[in-house]
Amino acid sequence: MRTILDTNVFISGIFFSGPPSQLLKAWENQNIQIVLSKQILAEYYRVSAALSSKFSTVNILPIIELVTIHGQFVDTQGFNISICEDPDDNKFLECAVAGKCKFSPDLGTK
Repeated sequence: MRTILDTNVFISGIFFSGPPSQLLKAWENQNIQIVLSKQILAEYYRVSAALSSKFSTVNILPIIELVTIHGQFVDTQGFNISICEDPDDNKFLECAVAGKCKFSPDLGTK
C-alpha cells in the first residue's frame, strides 16, 4: 500500500504510540510505502527543527533521512490543488494525485 503521511501523523508516529506509530512500524516492516514530495519533505524538516528545541532528547533527523532514502518521491510540478481549508494541506493531495495513490474512505474505521 502506498501511503502519504501528513506531517502531524509522521511526527506523532515518532513521539507516541498508537495508529501513527503503527504506520511507521508498517513502513519499517515494508508493509507500506511512504510517498512524498519535495514540499512534504521540506515541511518534515521545518517541523522537526522547531520541535528539536523543545524535545532535545528525540532526534528526528535520522528518521527523516531514512524516509528520504527509502520513500518514493513524486514530482508534483504541474499539480495545483486548492481545495483544503488550510492551504498548507494541499501539498498532500497534490502528492496523492501525482503519485496515483488510491483513496480508501473506510481505512480509518477498522
